[in-house]
Amino acid sequence: MPFINSKVNVKISKDQETQIKSKLGQAITAIPGKSESWLMVGFEDEYKLYFRGDNTQPTAFVEVSVYGSENPSAFTALTGKICGIYQEVLGISPDHVYVKYDAVKNWGWNGSNF
Repeated sequence: MPFINSKVNVKISKDQETQIKSKLGQAITAIPGKSESWLMVGFEDEYKLYFRGDNTQPTAFVEVSVYGSENPSAFTALTGKICGIYQEVLGISPDHVYVKYDAVKNWGWNGSNF
């Protein structure tokens, strides 16, 4: 049950959105037991983000929520993949990407909780 939400201060075209969505679908497998078949992805483009007091550089804040327990080594691997995706598709330098992880114990779907 992963959910990846992206807030970026640049415009995302439909083609870029599709590319990122597909690449995140592949990258999520860095977390054991997770796959694109359960992945939900959200985008908030042209979001007002300031990093180091500046908003003129392409910047991203990516939130990753997963059902289950924390897996620091898998999260580290996924961070590398996420930074690579946003650099490749949107030109956002990895040193302008924050990735936040939440391991969630209670997750609802289809009228009930897991």
